[in-house]
Amino acid sequence: MKKIGIISDTHSYWDDKYLHYFEPCDEIWHAGDIGSTEVADRLAEFRPLRAVCGNCDGIELRLMYPEILRWRCEDVDVLMTHVGGYPGNYDPRIRSRIYASPPQLFIAGHSHILKVKYDKTLGLLHINPGAAGMQGWHKERTIVRLTIEGNKFTDCEVITLGA
Repeated sequence: MKKIGIISDTHSYWDDKYLHYFEPCDEIWHAGDIGSTEVADRLAEFRPLRAVCGNCDGIELRLMYPEILRWRCEDVDVLMTHVGGYPGNYDPRIRSRIYASPPQLFIAGHSHILKVKYDKTLGLLHINPGAAGMQGWHKERTIVRLTIEGNKFTDCEVITLGA
């Protein structure tokens, strides 16, 4: 069983609430637009970090993190990228990969729109944790926590960090 903290679009912004809410987590997954190596380093010092670079991330973060990451967590096939779209409207950059071999969990950021949605057509759970940073048009900053046990998802929580 693994408790996962999912975050995106920090855009160099640090909030100590990240550590508070990710305290019970085994890993942190960042879905891009990290913004600075300092944010990535602080998260990675706290818990093991898996991350992808986003469209606003500079060369240093692009060298540290890939655009697309695929791995297994417990018995779940996970695919994470920054610009991914959502069920029914996947981004062209990732669409063919998702349809050719659907993961069980697809994580993307970019839109700053919190979304947890099941794709019935492909049998996958899509999570966009919204935006945790201050940059952007979102009204509330959000992150997500999720437990993965075997091939099951439980305890999915949306956490609001404030305006």
